[in-house]
Amino acid sequence: MSTTGVPAFTPEWLALRENADAEARATEPPTLLYGHGRVVADLGCGTGALGRWLAPRLPGPQRWVLFDRDQALLDLARDAVPAAEVVTRRLDLASLRAAGLREVTLVVASALLDLLTRTEMETLAGAVAVTGCPALFSLSVSGRVDLSPADPLDRAFSEAFNAHQRRGGRLGPDAAGFAATAFGHLGYGVRTYPSPWRLGRGEAELTRAWLRGWVGAAVDQDPSLPGAEYLARRLEECSRGRLAAVVHHTDLLALPRPPEVR
Repeated sequence: MSTTGVPAFTPEWLALRENADAEARATEPPTLLYGHGRVVADLGCGTGALGRWLAPRLPGPQRWVLFDRDQALLDLARDAVPAAEVVTRRLDLASLRAAGLREVTLVVASALLDLLTRTEMETLAGAVAVTGCPALFSLSVSGRVDLSPADPLDRAFSEAFNAHQRRGGRLGPDAAGFAATAFGHLGYGVRTYPSPWRLGRGEAELTRAWLRGWVGAAVDQDPSLPGAEYLARRLEECSRGRLAAVVHHTDLLALPRPPEVR
């Protein structure tokens, strides 16, 4: 499952969410990464949406190294990232170590951290720290959803969804906080930024897809919830242009601290 509850990593879902992702991403981090874009490692690159957004915001020629376990997605991403050079590496990120990031000057990922366990997050932070480069992790789910109009069952579905996200020891909505601590222990300075999806009448197709996945994951976690009735009611509001949703995420920027002058 993805961080939204929708089956992850299909090209169709990634395309559907790309505009909402682009509008949600915090715009300050790229301005703090000038000079670090020479060799960018994109972890779990999908179809390359993060590269399409970030590459034009980093000055100078860039070499992007795209990591994903899905060869079909790598094939799509290879020709879609606007960089001077793009190479792909098929890899399950659980096996990524510092050696795989040799010569990298920036590590980035989108909608990844909440899928990791604590051990996997610590391993990833350690691998980044060995390189000494910055890292930008965008769109980690924060566990908060605001729906308008409100419904008495919103909180129950949100809590069940958050519990579903933590299955198997995954970080889920705790990801940004845990990652900040992990990088802090490694001597990094960490900044976090809100990066919410704002879904309304103009994003009806995405809203419907997100709703189905969000409610489905909640009911999978707590079968006692009246998922069919709640979903039907919310979809009907969406079809009439009455439903708005803010799905909160967090962008995290980890910057190596300069050595102390003695």
